[in-house]
Amino acid sequence: MSQTTGAGGLLHMNRVTTVPAQGSGSTSRVDWTKIAYWSSTVIVCAVMAFSAVNFNLPDPVGPMKGAFVHLGFPNYFKIELTTAKGLGVLALLLPKVPAKVREFAYAGFTITLISASIAHFSSGDNIMFVVDPLIFLSILSVSYLTFEKMERDRVQSSAHRGA
Repeated sequence: MSQTTGAGGLLHMNRVTTVPAQGSGSTSRVDWTKIAYWSSTVIVCAVMAFSAVNFNLPDPVGPMKGAFVHLGFPNYFKIELTTAKGLGVLALLLPKVPAKVREFAYAGFTITLISASIAHFSSGDNIMFVVDPLIFLSILSVSYLTFEKMERDRVQSSAHRGA
């Protein structure tokens, strides 16, 4: 772990591990925050993209067959949900997207996942259908928390460069 001094003289610990670079005598840094961020973000985006495409297929894979009717959603809701999920995935994966836009994507995915869990619970579905969105909500939380940490570090770093 490396140490930096933040505002008010508080000591911050950063999880960075130095490991020998392969094939050389030098060392490189492994940033566990970035690994956690990208791993969790890719998982959530893959799930969102898959579900957006899957429930628009003429013959959806798995339990998505008739899910909108079963949950009591109107058919046009697929268009809205597909658009929102697509924009959210782009906001999280594309570089140089402003932080505020990413935060809206996180908020939208949070609402989507909580709503999915409530809808399945209200429809009397098996507990796995209720818990499944909450599992992905926890993975989304890891993505968001690590995004916030990297954003804080970026702002702090640019403030130090500008001073």
